[in-house]
Amino acid sequence: MTDTIAEAAPLSYEEALERFDPVLGFEVHVELNTATKMFSSAPNAFGDEPNTNVNPVCLGLPGTLPVVNGTAVESAIRLGLALNCQIAESCRFARKQYFYPDTPKNWQTSQYDEPIAYDGYLDVELDDGEVFRVEIERAHMEEDAGKLTHAGTSGRIQGADYSLVDYNRSGVPLIEIVTKPIVGAGERAPEIARAYVSAIRDVVKSLDISEAKMERGNVRCDANVSLMPKGSSEFGTRSETKNVNSMRAVEHAVIYEIRRHAGVLSAGGSIVQETRHWQETSRTTTSGRPKSDADDYRYFPEPDLVPVVTTQDWIERLRAELPEPPAQRRRRLREAWGYADKEFRDVVAADLLDEIEETVEKGASPAVARKWWMGEISRLANARDLEPAALGVASATIIELNGLIEAERINDKIARQVLEFHVDGEGSPEAIVEARGLEVVSDDGALSAAVEKAMEENPDVVEKVKGGKLKAIGALIGPVMKETKGQADAGKVREIVLEKLGIEG
Repeated sequence: MTDTIAEAAPLSYEEALERFDPVLGFEVHVELNTATKMFSSAPNAFGDEPNTNVNPVCLGLPGTLPVVNGTAVESAIRLGLALNCQIAESCRFARKQYFYPDTPKNWQTSQYDEPIAYDGYLDVELDDGEVFRVEIERAHMEEDAGKLTHAGTSGRIQGADYSLVDYNRSGVPLIEIVTKPIVGAGERAPEIARAYVSAIRDVVKSLDISEAKMERGNVRCDANVSLMPKGSSEFGTRSETKNVNSMRAVEHAVIYEIRRHAGVLSAGGSIVQETRHWQETSRTTTSGRPKSDADDYRYFPEPDLVPVVTTQDWIERLRAELPEPPAQRRRRLREAWGYADKEFRDVVAADLLDEIEETVEKGASPAVARKWWMGEISRLANARDLEPAALGVASATIIELNGLIEAERINDKIARQVLEFHVDGEGSPEAIVEARGLEVVSDDGALSAAVEKAMEENPDVVEKVKGGKLKAIGALIGPVMKETKGQADAGKVREIVLEKLGIEG
């Protein structure tokens, strides 16, 4: 194979699918939210100063011995059950040998031929409601590696001046979920990829075993792609795009790799079995390193750890504690709330399902809950570069605000101001309204005077209203609002204008 063929131009996605059938496979790594690491008592915390959450075990110092984190084992079993897996009666850890600066022991403690969970499946819902079943090969426990930072203009190891290593992440508990080869996806392969990773994230969030923040690397996906010529049943050589950390990136990585493979194969070349890196700015992948097979890692049983033995009673207790499956919950809430499909998809995409559900449970209508969480709360959060939940707005606050509106003590505009004052720490909505004197002006005398002033200053608008153009009243409401500092009831102002002009509304 020549270099030219190896770097053939990608085909269009449509042309690639005319010639080939895609085969997918995913390895999703989930960082657990245990208090301590997988095999040591070192803290499992994100964002601390480099190399502060370490101890001799996770640094691989001589003479240290690992101890399995029991909470991590239970989390692995719960995830396996949620993925409809069989749970092993006995499983063991193995040493995965490789030499890299972020792995201080020169091996990773993982599981090889005896995973804790195996033979499962996950039904994922696509954009049009169709359900596609993804078969799960295994889910196994392991530890994470440290984090390398490459100093230089590219931020990658190629061309770096030097590299820094942070071992805070070394030893953090991981569960790796490996699918069986996914065939039959056809043109929907990228959508299935996105939907699958999204569904895994939903499952681990519902189980409360991970923070599941992809931008932090709590959930990372390695996306495998190969192509079969149309009519063939023999799998092609696969590439593996490593550590893709957003649902949209997974979708685009699959699209690009299908196009790239098709271009190389159509030019008479061969696919190199290798890892690849996703480039977000160009939406392409670049070559990483030749992909190792299992034999290259020289797995052997971990001699310092005894097997993990489960019991049926233990498994059934954990099964009984499983929450409602996320897809089932979404269908139930969508039906109960009466949201349009797009409205509900927007709520899910904004990750506000929990907040809206709690607000509805506390007594707000679904429409009111959605209005506040998807509207003003999200706006304030975006302006402060925070997640909406991080603003600390309680369900009771939304209900109190809405109650003030329904009692006609404040209007929507004032309510938005009150919410911002509340987020800034000024107290409850009721207290803020009283302290700042924000109640709407309901005194007919004061409103009548403001209306008369607006009419005197805008005689042309008055003539339009008299002529039957009632929408022009809005041009009078504005000055009244300005006069009353936004505290007039717009509906009441409209009534007064019509009354003064002798017009029936």
